[in-house]
Amino acid sequence: MTLKEKIMMRIALLPGATDTELESFLGARHQAVNQACRELEKAGLLVRRANPDKGNHIGNYPTGASAPEPEPPTAKQAADGEPLQEEDIKRVLTDYLKADGWTVKTAWGHTTGVDIEATRGEDRWLIEVKGPGSRPQMRINYFLSMLGETLQRMDDPAARYSIALPDMAQYRGLWERLPTLAKERTTIDILFVDADGKIDNNK
Repeated sequence: MTLKEKIMMRIALLPGATDTELESFLGARHQAVNQACRELEKAGLLVRRANPDKGNHIGNYPTGASAPEPEPPTAKQAADGEPLQEEDIKRVLTDYLKADGWTVKTAWGHTTGVDIEATRGEDRWLIEVKGPGSRPQMRINYFLSMLGETLQRMDDPAARYSIALPDMAQYRGLWERLPTLAKERTTIDILFVDADGKIDNNK
């Protein structure tokens, strides 16, 4: 029996098992288990996502098995005047959308996929979120990367696509310098969230 077959048998019995648990149970090297799991995911045979029962470490689930929805992490209280961190912004937007009647799926922590996906009736809204970063160049990288991630996910012509950032002068400047034509052609808009949790939808 191959390592991949052993992995599939194990996660059928224990959905959400981490690579480390599989390594211990199967007596295989961690690198080999990790590589095999990634190849199985590419083949569509399993799904890798954060397992809240395992400290949000990546768990392996058979395709079609429902993984438990991760709980939002405890937010770190920002000091007065300091910009909100990424998880705080997710929390603010999640609460706002739910209060407005949206059904919200939020990728907390290191969960892969779109950060926030909201649906309300036939409406669909996808939002990429980034935090303040620690230096100017990092913020530029954040801004460009989230635009790229959003463009790569634009497969629904009826959906709304947004990026969300802490309300900071550098981020506002980056958005203002983005050509109007680019905003109109891509239809991407932006949400600025200030330190008090106020949302400014600067389209």
